[in-house]
Amino acid sequence: MTTQTRYEQKPPAGQIGDAETKLLTLVRALAEELHGEGPAYPEVTLDAQFERDLGFDSLARAELLARIETAFGVQLPVETFAVAATAADVLATLTATSARQSTAAERSASASLSPSRREAANASALACPTQANTLIDALHWHADRHPEHTHIVLIDTDGVTESRMSYGELRDRAMQVASGMRQLGIDPGDTVALMLPTTQDYFVVFIATLLCGAVPAPIYPPLRIDQLAEHVSRHAALLTNAQVKAVVTFGQAAAIGHLLKARVPTIRHVLTPDEIERLPPDKTVFAQPGDLALLQYTSGSTGAPKGVRLTHANLLANIRAMGARIDVRPGDVFVSWLPLSHNMGLIGAWLGPLYFGVPLVVTSTLTFLARPESWLKMIMRYRGTITAAPNFAYDRCARLSDAQLKDLDLSSLRFACCGAEPVSVTTMRAFCERMRAIHFDPLALAPVYGLAENGLALTLPLPGRGLSVDTVMRNALLVDGVALPAIGAGDPTQTVEVVGCGSVIDNSDIRIVDEHGHALPDRRVGRIEFRGFSATQGYYRNPAQTAALMDGDWLDSGDLGYLADGTLYVTGRMKDMIIRGGRHYFPYELEEAIGRLPGVIAGGVAVCGSVDTARGTERVIVFAETSEEGAQARAQLIERIGAAAVGAFGSPAERIVLVPPGSVPKTAAGKIRHAAMLDRFERAERADREVQTLSAPHAGWRQISEAVGGSVPAFARRGLRAMSATAYGLWCWTVGIAIALVLWARVAANADARQNWERAARGARLFLRATGLRVQLNADTALLTASPCILAVNHTSYLDNVVLLAYLPRPVRIVAKRELASTPFIGRFLKALGVYFVERADFRASLEDERELVLAATDETLLFFPEGTFGRAAGLRPFHLGAFRAACLAGRPIVPIALRGVRNVLRDGDRLPRRAPITMTVLPRIAPAGTDLRSMATLRTEVRAAILAHCGEPELVAHE
Repeated sequence: MTTQTRYEQKPPAGQIGDAETKLLTLVRALAEELHGEGPAYPEVTLDAQFERDLGFDSLARAELLARIETAFGVQLPVETFAVAATAADVLATLTATSARQSTAAERSASASLSPSRREAANASALACPTQANTLIDALHWHADRHPEHTHIVLIDTDGVTESRMSYGELRDRAMQVASGMRQLGIDPGDTVALMLPTTQDYFVVFIATLLCGAVPAPIYPPLRIDQLAEHVSRHAALLTNAQVKAVVTFGQAAAIGHLLKARVPTIRHVLTPDEIERLPPDKTVFAQPGDLALLQYTSGSTGAPKGVRLTHANLLANIRAMGARIDVRPGDVFVSWLPLSHNMGLIGAWLGPLYFGVPLVVTSTLTFLARPESWLKMIMRYRGTITAAPNFAYDRCARLSDAQLKDLDLSSLRFACCGAEPVSVTTMRAFCERMRAIHFDPLALAPVYGLAENGLALTLPLPGRGLSVDTVMRNALLVDGVALPAIGAGDPTQTVEVVGCGSVIDNSDIRIVDEHGHALPDRRVGRIEFRGFSATQGYYRNPAQTAALMDGDWLDSGDLGYLADGTLYVTGRMKDMIIRGGRHYFPYELEEAIGRLPGVIAGGVAVCGSVDTARGTERVIVFAETSEEGAQARAQLIERIGAAAVGAFGSPAERIVLVPPGSVPKTAAGKIRHAAMLDRFERAERADREVQTLSAPHAGWRQISEAVGGSVPAFARRGLRAMSATAYGLWCWTVGIAIALVLWARVAANADARQNWERAARGARLFLRATGLRVQLNADTALLTASPCILAVNHTSYLDNVVLLAYLPRPVRIVAKRELASTPFIGRFLKALGVYFVERADFRASLEDERELVLAATDETLLFFPEGTFGRAAGLRPFHLGAFRAACLAGRPIVPIALRGVRNVLRDGDRLPRRAPITMTVLPRIAPAGTDLRSMATLRTEVRAAILAHCGEPELVAHE
């Protein structure tokens, strides 16, 4: 259940009986008293579980019993109420069965209201979660209100077969997977790499990762075997930077995942979605707006990987601003084939529709690459209104035959974004002209500008504007950096057409600056800088690149462009710019011209500038993919390419290199990786080798051998680390068992609890020293040695008690569950230490034990683990009320103690301890303000907040 939803939805009195209304009012009032402004709990309904959902422990249920008896004038059997798990169970003894059945029927009738009727009733306004602070809040908002609404329509590779997933189904499946991932040890803050194709599993695992409080890092799976070696090499560096803990992939790519695991020391799990156990939903992490929600790695070709850090707040700000500019409407349908590893496909095509509640019709990228017309067919079939794609996709569709376009209709499309790579005026016009026959509105075309460092979009045009082109003088632009408007039609050889990408979105700013960081006026070309609520705080574990990104409170996009009348015109990437004879050239116009030449593979051209140290300028190197093999045909092709270079740059290229198909490297979004191509060329030059030998794709067997061979050293190092960790864990067990046997012999038969405590404390300190486990103690011992108090400690591991025994300055009385008293070996040891045992299963006995604890608290220092238990997954669970009731009624202060890192040493379910730092922080005393229930709840909230701030683990809340 979303952590933002509280108790605002009252039971409709017209639909339920008086008894139900009165009962729910009592339950809601108690919930509000207990939880106040702390973590929110699910809506109070008849089916809400008292303990699991609302956090009512035995004391709270006892208070509820008393209030129910007073309000209804009855006396309920304690035994009956002790086993009541929900308000519905209590209502069974208060109202007739027929009344409850009638209520259930009414609720069922309301829930069966069809989505189409609901949409018609709300067609005047788009309903979306404007108060959501996180992506998970947004999903909960929709899943709570209309769980049956279709969220995703996934089209199979045949272009016809579909599978649908509703908001409710996505949440239910994701919560089950999240429980399985948490049991595997996926903790808040961990990074999970998603190397998955476009399937339902991708959406489920992405949301499950967020529910764990972990950070998804999408990466693209290898499309071909001839990319295998480079794929493993590039992604090993990326995943090492991301400190990835788990890689979730699909069956055919599992072997690649294991190759990556060998090279990346932090990876512990390589999983397929089917291998993640589906467990009943458990408590989920309380996410904050400032928590990382995504690591989006940019498509840099060389150097250290750049993982853009994007928080929930960043993403929601960008999504909301995009929706406001595009004017998202209730009847909109987004159609996409974009890869979910890229921000346009992930944020724009999926997370945007998720937030606004409009359906997403999606297919795999491979479907589009194989049959570009499938994109257009999806738009027609589902009456798509919004879509997005890079320039190359529009170019491919502009080349479709009449037969491929037959019977298509794009009249429903009102906003077609083009971004992610330089936008070609020629392509845009060709697409509009080609699609005119199938009723495409040219005003729907929308060139946009964005970058991962701002989430996705930075500038967008208004709907219905269409293609905006600025025709400027070529010489003024290339030499002086001035976008001087051409007079009249202008000479095409003397002018340049630059595409407008709209104006800046809400809550963001842009400016154009020169090389000194000074703002430039309109129509002056300079660096595009930006700032706003969507902007990243920097790159993950890359301070050098983060420093280069920041210019005060502005961020450097790395792109060049100019502003005119509020519209941004992008001229090119700074790193792609070629400076030649004092003139500034960008490769895109020449690449497009060469790509249209016969014999050149479209999209397989890279124009790069290589430094010519002898001339003090840059030389132009053209790489063109071709299948031509004859010497004469290749010579003629080189001549045509040279002529194109003269036409674009005014002089020939210094080198023209014909390379085999597939040689020019590209990003997952289809952008040319100029730096990578140039690096290959310069390495070949230094080695005095033909560049074709480095750029041509290697045979499959060689790709596999290179990928495996490169992983062997890393695999050996990983094996040595595993052996060392195993040896350390066995040593810990050896030391622990030896000390435990000696201690038990000396303590179990001794009646002096204080002496037993001191002996156990010495044994605990000996264990920590012998195993090398270092504990940093942040404590003022006066807080513990003064008058009796109550200690409240977070519970993370079986080793918690060892740390407490070693560092508490005096004996205390630990409060533990009664089941431990009968445990062989341990029970007798705990009794000898003077542990208080409390009953949890028997309701009457538990209340009696609570009364005894209040009496004991007046003279002794008691130690509680208010969570009551611990689990494998990290996170601070809701606190039970017992410790705080004892403190209030006995008038004793609470001393919060935060343990940090103990779970990392020995996690529940692990067999061998690991070496990890431990911190024990003793916090200032917190005195109770009264003896009533509200004072107990307030004290609990204050203590939990203090521990939460120092334990290094996230807050957990109950699920729906």
